[in-house]
Amino acid sequence: MTPVPLVHASLGEKELAAVAEVFASGWPAGQGPQGKALEAELTKRYGAGDAVAVSNCGAALHLALLALKVQPGDEVIVADYTFPAPAHAVRQVGAEPVFADVRPDTGTVDPQAVAALIGPRTVGMIVVDTVGLPADYAELTAISERHGIFLVEDAACAVGATYRGREAGALAPIGCLSFHGRKGASSGEGGALIATDPVLAADVRKRSSFGIGSIFDQAQIVGLPIPEFTEIGYNYKLSDIAAAILRVQLGRIGELLDRRSAVAAQYAHLLADEELLTLPVVPDDRTHAWQTYMVTLDPAVDRAAVATELRARGIGSGHGTWASHLQPAFGARQSCPVSADLFARNLAIPMHAELSPDQVDQVVGVLRPALRRAAA
Repeated sequence: MTPVPLVHASLGEKELAAVAEVFASGWPAGQGPQGKALEAELTKRYGAGDAVAVSNCGAALHLALLALKVQPGDEVIVADYTFPAPAHAVRQVGAEPVFADVRPDTGTVDPQAVAALIGPRTVGMIVVDTVGLPADYAELTAISERHGIFLVEDAACAVGATYRGREAGALAPIGCLSFHGRKGASSGEGGALIATDPVLAADVRKRSSFGIGSIFDQAQIVGLPIPEFTEIGYNYKLSDIAAAILRVQLGRIGELLDRRSAVAAQYAHLLADEELLTLPVVPDDRTHAWQTYMVTLDPAVDRAAVATELRARGIGSGHGTWASHLQPAFGARQSCPVSADLFARNLAIPMHAELSPDQVDQVVGVLRPALRRAAA
């Protein structure tokens, strides 16, 4: 049986050619010509005030909170059912993450849960497009405006997804993207911050380069400019090598998303009558980027046994994502029962743009009997 990996990046000859151009240019480092061109293309794509290319989405989240002047003692509400990067970013600025439970059908943050958590120390919220599905932004934006708190979109998994016709990444005043190897557009690692406010983006860009701005720009000046470090910054730049790859990948988002969507449709067809799992739910007002395909197992099914059998047969699988409030790093005293339940029962099966119909058939052919044995 041919192995079927859980994830696989769609990188090819066009991306290699773009990298060769960077090698020939002599500037592989960050904030060079390719990075600037990528930022311009992202700004246009998302109809933003500006876009800043950075090393990863975690960096974008951290820089967003710094630019928003979040202080120690502040509280930021974060979606609980997700890779816990939002909570990490809140802790990195000395503030307190407050975990909001999620909807049982979509796994996206529950607006009612968010509203119930707002208190005197709440300054904002970070909403997550869970494994590629946008959250309920109409309700969340109304809550943000009503209480005068900021709204940041973590669209790490959702490049190419939409909500009411608008693209994920542009559903809040600040959007944070990931270009990790399993995303819809990838350079292996990478990220971007999309902002409606160009002044905020300029702050982020400067902080991402140790607080002194672009060395490439300074090298174009005749003379000897000596930058001054006027504030503490970080080395969060995206290399021009990665930026060149991403410029190719941006042009392929539609093609790659169509292929992922075809895989999702085939899974939905083949598993429609399977009583031991529930398929992903996509509301009518949005589309999914399908970074991950997660099924929710019946409580009677031993998930570990299913995953063990799949992996033994060469089929990639994973637990899905995290109930962040249960992670020891945060010492949370909250309860998010829906998130905890999904964390215990969700199973990720292979999803990427390189999957063939025969491989999808193969996955389902192994999964169905594995479910029966794990429920016996």
